[in-house]
Amino acid sequence: MKLIVLLLSLGMFAFAQDVITVDAAKSKLEWKGEKVTGAHNGTINIKEGSLQFDKDKLVGGAFKIDMTTIINLDLESEQWNKKLVDHLNSDDFFSTEKHPVADFQITSVAHKAGNMYSITGDMTIKGITHAITFDAMVMKNKAEATILLDRTKWNVRYGSGKFFEGLGDRMIYDEFEMKVSLAY
Repeated sequence: MKLIVLLLSLGMFAFAQDVITVDAAKSKLEWKGEKVTGAHNGTINIKEGSLQFDKDKLVGGAFKIDMTTIINLDLESEQWNKKLVDHLNSDDFFSTEKHPVADFQITSVAHKAGNMYSITGDMTIKGITHAITFDAMVMKNKAEATILLDRTKWNVRYGSGKFFEGLGDRMIYDEFEMKVSLAY
């Protein structure tokens, strides 16, 4: 009986994983959206998150993004800045009143070399979930990634050349960039 308990204990130890809580206040999510005539950029707060490690290797994680915290950083005019942020929060874009939180759940991780990983996960925006894959650098106390998302997959179609004709210089490119820097 003691041998069975010892073997079970060793087996549980071998599968033990560390879950590390992300420091949301020290983490940063920067966005950049481009259009024919320029670009806008800003930030969105990470509400909470965690990363899962087996020994020193990343194996999983999950995050919540507070979509109600969208900020624009490039427009100096208070009036135009507010107009853009209000539009990003509207149903034309992220419908933050109806969908205040976006989620990302890691579904698989492939260690590439050194600190580099290929991460695949389910991104949920506006209640719509799609798998995304990106590369990330994961270090001892931080992780960084640049992620390109096609907004139209999450029903963010405003100004998209895929869905509207004759937009001319009012067309907004479908892909937007998120630079994620996690502290833990």
